[in-house]
Amino acid sequence: MNTEAILSFEEAMEKYDPVLGFEVHVELNTKTKMFSSAPNVFGDEPNTNVNEVDLGMPGVLPVVNRTAVESSIKIGLALNCKIAESCRFARKNYFYPDTPKNFQTSQYDEPIAYDGYLDIELSDGTVFRVEIERAHMEEDAGKLTHMGGATGRIHGADFSLVDYNRAGVPLVEIVTKPIEGAGSRAPELAKAYVAAIREIVKNLGVSDARMERGNVRCDANVSLRPHGRERFGIRSETKNVNSLRAVEHAVRYEIQRHAAVLDAGNPVVQETRHWHEDTRTTTSGRPKSDADDYRYFPEPDLVPVVPSREWVEELRATLPEPPAARRKRLQADWGYSDLEFRDVVNAGVMDEIEETIAAGASASVARKWWMGEIVGRAKNADVDPGQLGVRPATIVELARMVEEGKINNKMASEVLDGVLAGEGSPAEVVEKRGLAVVSDDGPLLEAIDAALAAQPDVADKIRGGKVQAIGAIVGGVMKATRGQADAGRVRELILEKLGVTV
Repeated sequence: MNTEAILSFEEAMEKYDPVLGFEVHVELNTKTKMFSSAPNVFGDEPNTNVNEVDLGMPGVLPVVNRTAVESSIKIGLALNCKIAESCRFARKNYFYPDTPKNFQTSQYDEPIAYDGYLDIELSDGTVFRVEIERAHMEEDAGKLTHMGGATGRIHGADFSLVDYNRAGVPLVEIVTKPIEGAGSRAPELAKAYVAAIREIVKNLGVSDARMERGNVRCDANVSLRPHGRERFGIRSETKNVNSLRAVEHAVRYEIQRHAAVLDAGNPVVQETRHWHEDTRTTTSGRPKSDADDYRYFPEPDLVPVVPSREWVEELRATLPEPPAARRKRLQADWGYSDLEFRDVVNAGVMDEIEETIAAGASASVARKWWMGEIVGRAKNADVDPGQLGVRPATIVELARMVEEGKINNKMASEVLDGVLAGEGSPAEVVEKRGLAVVSDDGPLLEAIDAALAAQPDVADKIRGGKVQAIGAIVGGVMKATRGQADAGRVRELILEKLGVTV
């Protein structure tokens, strides 16, 4: 358990200014890897999507993936970056078991895109500009799985397994300049920035952008300095944070931890940190390396990449509408009020609602389900809504079953629970759990007779003209049928039975 001292966030803000920096890694969805012809596919059996280049076999030569270069240029343009007239790859040297070549092919002093910016809209509409230092191409490492320990990390594990399927997958790393002036909104800005990057790369079609799969990962750098001081403090870097909520919480926690260290008169250690979602804390990883520790040198097996200006302009012409313009268009198309749409954006379900509408739901139904049922469940599970795994087609099927009277809203909520529990499609859950609206008059009349007999005074009120009292009888019928009665039909039958015309 992490027992490091932290200061309250409010007290930290009274004494210190946070300075942020983000390195967001975006996995590209090319068919093959960055420098080899091996398939770039998620979820296959370990070590099946590899070849000699990925494994660093002697005598093999890399070949640059043209589509990955094209995707990288698109990302740079979408981030308002300058695109290099010539750039080259470098070898970043370090040993780790998931990097079989003992170096990572990356870009160092000559990135493909540089000097950009992104305007980030916060929850109240405030716009904060984040300066982008660079966006460079590189390859991903493999994946280590540590077995036998309690934490899933290397410390305490009995042994480790390595899967090289991810080794060589194309990455674009987006690096910000130091971000100053966010103050107490630093955690919110962190979440909003990563959300904006995810939205951009998804709309460009260059990445699947599924954070739970690691398609978008964030290294969050945090440092503090006392109010009034210009020099930056020592930073820590929380590695590979892969959800929007986690980015927000990690930045908030590191601000509180740094503040406690500085308040105690101790120096902050420049290091990497590991994020623990269960405790919302970080723990120490390793001392943070500087660039010269990696002994960068130009990759001798690859020629420079020289994108022509004509090609760059052709790609610029293919870019989709900017995120801000897209939001305005979607709000107008859906007919949401400013407050409704802002709630949707802040909840992080705009893409999901768009996909649900495209799958056949109305805008109002899509918002009702995502903002009601799904966002609420995500909050209870302390995850992002997209991490629940609800498919737009599921929402459309549930909404249609309600509209057709096969289930009511209460049942639909229970059906959704069954879907999330892995019990199958909505129709399969309805059958397995015996959930269906009782609309046959026979069972309904029996339940109505019992409810009227139990509440004769209510029946007299209804006959006397107080029709609103019918809710008590309907409630009794719903209870008797375990909520499976067609409430509309129940009301009709009660009025018929009591001879009341409305």
